[in-house]
Amino acid sequence: AQLRFAGATEATVIRGDLEILSLAGTLSPDGAHLHIAIADSSGAVIGGHLCAGSLVRTTAEMVIGLLPDWRFSRELDLATGHAELQIKAQPER
Repeated sequence: AQLRFAGATEATVIRGDLEILSLAGTLSPDGAHLHIAIADSSGAVIGGHLCAGSLVRTTAEMVIGLLPDWRFSRELDLATGHAELQIKAQPER
């Protein structure tokens, strides 16, 4: 797994047999922003931002909720310097 810890600028590689305990975040046309908690074979838990390049060894069961009445995007927030999540109602069709 590749995780970026709070305040870090680079991902850390975590190796070994790992189990996903929790995965939460958003998917938008601008990309994904996901936080994950994983446990190693001794039960120690670690978490952070899930980064590209992480692999699933066997399966990962996920439930994804669709919100067709809303538009998710990421826009630069000048106060934080980050692309922050924006949620807006979709125009009526």
